[in-house]
Amino acid sequence: MHDAPPAPPSRLAPEPEPLSHGLKQRHLTMLGLGGVIGAGLFVGSGAGIAVAGPGIVVSYLLAGALAMLVMRMLGEMSAAMPASGAFSVHAERALGRWAGFSVGWLYWFLLVVVLAVEATGAARIAHGWVPGVPQWGWVLVFMLVFTAANLAAVKNFGEFEFWFAALKVGAIVLFLALGVLAIVGWLPDTDPVGLANLTGQGGFLPHGWSGVVSGVLAVVFAFGGLEVVTIAAAESDDPARNVARAVRSAVWRILFFYVGSMLVIVTLLPWTAIEPGESPYVAVLDAIGVPGAGQIMNVVVFVALLSALNANLYGSSRMVFSLAERGEAPQGLLKVSGGGVPLRAVLASVAFGFVSVLLNLKWPDSVFLYMLNAVGAVLLFVWALIAVSQLRLRRRIEREAPETLTLRMWGFPWLTWVALAAMGVVLVLMLLDDGARPQVLWSAGATAAVLVVAWVREIRTGRT
Repeated sequence: MHDAPPAPPSRLAPEPEPLSHGLKQRHLTMLGLGGVIGAGLFVGSGAGIAVAGPGIVVSYLLAGALAMLVMRMLGEMSAAMPASGAFSVHAERALGRWAGFSVGWLYWFLLVVVLAVEATGAARIAHGWVPGVPQWGWVLVFMLVFTAANLAAVKNFGEFEFWFAALKVGAIVLFLALGVLAIVGWLPDTDPVGLANLTGQGGFLPHGWSGVVSGVLAVVFAFGGLEVVTIAAAESDDPARNVARAVRSAVWRILFFYVGSMLVIVTLLPWTAIEPGESPYVAVLDAIGVPGAGQIMNVVVFVALLSALNANLYGSSRMVFSLAERGEAPQGLLKVSGGGVPLRAVLASVAFGFVSVLLNLKWPDSVFLYMLNAVGAVLLFVWALIAVSQLRLRRRIEREAPETLTLRMWGFPWLTWVALAAMGVVLVLMLLDDGARPQVLWSAGATAAVLVVAWVREIRTGRT
């Protein structure tokens, strides 16, 4: 094993990574698809349907369009400057050390807290199947298995995530196929449903455009996770080309899966029949006569949760490793195995993630709830820094290394400004919403705390 030397942050050209390059194009493509397809889609979408009705299709289009713009910006920068810290490195080069420090630690904190939700959710499902094993026992098993997977060669992580994502993608494709057949009446004992469910029960927008906006607030965070593909690209054999291809394919396919799924659901079932907290996918499969629909979706959600847990462990370890490379995290985290795996960064992320899981199991409605609220809107802050970084770096790349712009942001700079404005609107709407307001306030507090630490570090560094 060896210590990776810190990389100078001021240079625009990408620094060589000491990590392995064992990820292939197929791994990145499926990571882009699978990292964002999780329980938020399979179960959480029911809450969006409850507030928007059939207009949830428009909500997903709007939220998906914002996510696509962010990923295009991130893809442009990552293709030009691939790095294991991705947008944290970009923020540092565009805005200064304080920005790289802040966005890196905020995103790491976001991942290790969300990891607890995923591990607990998967353990709850497994406990239902095997009641003899307590929920904490399943959590321990999952953490040990995925720690081992992340400590092994990165290609093993890639294979794990490839097959997990393949199962989720396959499940959605099969759902869409069965749904379309049911809509046109080509399944046994089904008749064409027409547009009755889209136009009945109050019409396509039963709660008006305010319902669509509420739907956006309910579903926008379901697109979080796409960012991991740009972190992983640094460990592929051709980072610049691979990240460009992965971003291009992932955003369009995910938008198709999300919007297509919602369109099938609200066409086949009256939106009033969808219960928040229950999977609308199960409701559809039950309605078209698929036996054991509930257990089938339990398996899919279980795999989705484990897949997200695996990806978040990976993403958090690479982010904190990148912070250590740039002197923004303890240097002891720079220990890299002979196979190119940041061992201590993985273990540090696992340790904090496991503490989060224990807090979720012990105090889900107090301590952990505060932590969860503290990361509730962090994704929007991260996206905003990505957009600002892209505005600054695009001009520099055009001057210094235009040949690296193999993937370009659409309509630059206007669409970048549109995306920033949209993020601002979402934050204001969350502040006006009683349910979402605590997330914004706690997340703003967490962000302010990180910014204060970054400011103090800047002062101390300046003095030395």
